[in-house]
Amino acid sequence: MRPHLLTLTAAAAVALALLPSAAVAATGPTASGSSGSASGFTITDPRIKESSGLAASRIHPGVYWTHNDSDDGPYVYAVDSATGKTVARITLTGIGKPRDVEGISLGPDGRLYVGDIGDNLGGSWNHVWIYRFAEPKTLGDATLKAEQFTVKYADGPRNAEALMVHPVTGRVYIASKDEKAGGLYEGPESLSASGTNTFRRIGDVPWVTDGAFSPDGGRLVLRGYLWARTYPWKDGRAVGDGEAVAAPWQGQAESVTYTADGSTLMFGAEGVGSRVVAVPVAAAAKPSPSSSAPGAPAPAPGAPGAPEGGSFTKGALVLVTALTLTLAAKRLLRRRPKP
Repeated sequence: MRPHLLTLTAAAAVALALLPSAAVAATGPTASGSSGSASGFTITDPRIKESSGLAASRIHPGVYWTHNDSDDGPYVYAVDSATGKTVARITLTGIGKPRDVEGISLGPDGRLYVGDIGDNLGGSWNHVWIYRFAEPKTLGDATLKAEQFTVKYADGPRNAEALMVHPVTGRVYIASKDEKAGGLYEGPESLSASGTNTFRRIGDVPWVTDGAFSPDGGRLVLRGYLWARTYPWKDGRAVGDGEAVAAPWQGQAESVTYTADGSTLMFGAEGVGSRVVAVPVAAAAKPSPSSSAPGAPAPAPGAPGAPEGGSFTKGALVLVTALTLTLAAKRLLRRRPKP
């Protein structure tokens, strides 16, 4: 995404004024400044201009997979957190031309899932795609064949930026991004490359730019431009109001993942030379009233436990109002990608 900087700054100022409990950034190697946890790092590769997703490697310690937002190509990058340098660029074949890649996640099968799920025109694509390929055992520039999955939503097209694969069940989830009412969507039990994969709404969420499951599958973290929350995950659903996370202020905040050991949350952003900030999990989550920050993923209307006419919280409405200007700027400044 490329929101106008002044518009985003103005929106942020309004939101922060109205949501004083929104977590604002630490700028050091880790948000807490504590030792013994993973350190943050700066992405040094000038080709990575719009890092929009993060996934921690399980077989290459300290390596994180990322990708550009759009106007790049079928590329996925492996970045070494010790140096900030790219140690592999994977070129994907066997897929169409990516339109708006927004998320990446590693499944329990050792395969990376890449979500070409963005749609800045408010849901104009009648389908989007997920690409899947095995995480390479050796790091270095390579060309790999990927599977391509066609995705539709049961309730119609929409914009989305968050793709999460559950590390135990392997089920894929998408969180849509909408100024009025985003949704948490559940994919089929397994994806099919031969037909359309329908994702169904299972909950309401605020303005989400990324999300990730903890390595044990017990928690889901969601983030937006100005907030982050973590929720217990049980029986395929987020439970309760969750907890506010001390997420950093990063401007165009686009990504989050857990470290491979689950001890730390890594928060990323777009921009050349962007910083990935580490927030130790033990210090990250603090119980807070649901009104102090965007609320939990409420059950979707018609889903078990859904409130009558359910919608997201007052805090989310305040945040969304402030960020509506950002969305308007994006629509004006962003050229429409070709199918």
